[in-house]
Amino acid sequence: MEREIKTTSDGSKTLYVSTLDECYHSHHGALQEAEHVFIKFGYNLLDNYEINILELGFGTGLNVLVTINSFLQNGKKRKVHYHTLEKYPVSLQEIESLNYPSLFSGSDLSEINQKIHSAPWEEETEIVAGFFLTKYQRDFYELDSIAMPPIDLVYFDCFGARVQPDLWEAPLFTLVHKKMRSGGLLTTYSSKGSVRRLLQELGMEVEKREGPPGKREMITAVKPSE
Repeated sequence: MEREIKTTSDGSKTLYVSTLDECYHSHHGALQEAEHVFIKFGYNLLDNYEINILELGFGTGLNVLVTINSFLQNGKKRKVHYHTLEKYPVSLQEIESLNYPSLFSGSDLSEINQKIHSAPWEEETEIVAGFFLTKYQRDFYELDSIAMPPIDLVYFDCFGARVQPDLWEAPLFTLVHKKMRSGGLLTTYSSKGSVRRLLQELGMEVEKREGPPGKREMITAVKPSE
């Protein structure tokens, strides 16, 4: 998969796949989108001491980095187990060119970012004290074959439905739903009506949220307690 680096409107960089005519993040701002969708309306909404996160997909690792930054900054003692899937890993050269650690004021995340990307696949790695990362070089549809604890929080961050519509259909959402615990939260940048209806058909409580810069709406969904 050939990729090139582009700068988004907030100054953060993303990867662009010319064959798909698709970026890994919003062109309005990669960092802003990650912090808004996955931290403000995801990680920060949970009060659990121990949190199990599932991300689809790992991509540039930006969502892991913003989660670790929040984990370190909010002062709340927690334990996080972060599980992430990626079929087509980004090269270390591309990661260096993106230079995400420079985006965070008051924190030097360079060593942490390096540890995220050098962590072995299929093995749990403690990135910082209390934050454990497991990366899987797998297709999303292999999710049911991966053993993991019940998931508290899902970052649904697949390529958009315009280029990969199958990732926004019932089979994948069903697999994700099965991995979630009762009361678990799913957050995504999408606000498509078809996605809302699919989640509702799975019995989830769907809520429209204010979207990140450049996007009017996004959605979150909770798996009700049984």
